[in-house]
Amino acid sequence: MDHADLRLLLDFNYWARDRVFQAVSHLNAEQYTRDLGNSFKSVRDTLVHVYSAEWVWYTRWMGESPTTPISPDKYPDLATLQSAWDALEGQIRTFVDRMGDAGVTRVFEYKLLNGQPGKSSFWQMLQHVVNHGSYHRGQVTTMLRQLGAAPAKSTDLITFYRERAN
Repeated sequence: MDHADLRLLLDFNYWARDRVFQAVSHLNAEQYTRDLGNSFKSVRDTLVHVYSAEWVWYTRWMGESPTTPISPDKYPDLATLQSAWDALEGQIRTFVDRMGDAGVTRVFEYKLLNGQPGKSSFWQMLQHVVNHGSYHRGQVTTMLRQLGAAPAKSTDLITFYRERAN
């Protein structure tokens, strides 16, 4: 895993996120926040969970360890979440760019949300962030179908690679 690989994973992560945003943008406010009985009860809560996780990891890379995730109530609609996430994306991309090849294997020490100590190499953490987002984008796809809405265009990694090749 090298720096270029990490940047490519970030490109995929935000490409897929934006496809989900496009699909979710067609929901009304009630659909967006409807309790569907999933891991995170609504589309909004699931998306905020993914955003919050990215924020937690970024904050750890900055030398701090949050003790609580971000509340979904902080983002009442998709527009407020998109705005915050776009800003975080910029911060993450800037950080990764500054890491360079030498930073790929850098080990970060941090505390988990429960206060337990942890440490991981940067490439493992970034892979986790992307994998975590993929997992929950799948949940949002199911939720969109439960709501009778069209799912996002394919967010598969191979689709990303095929589209980039064209």
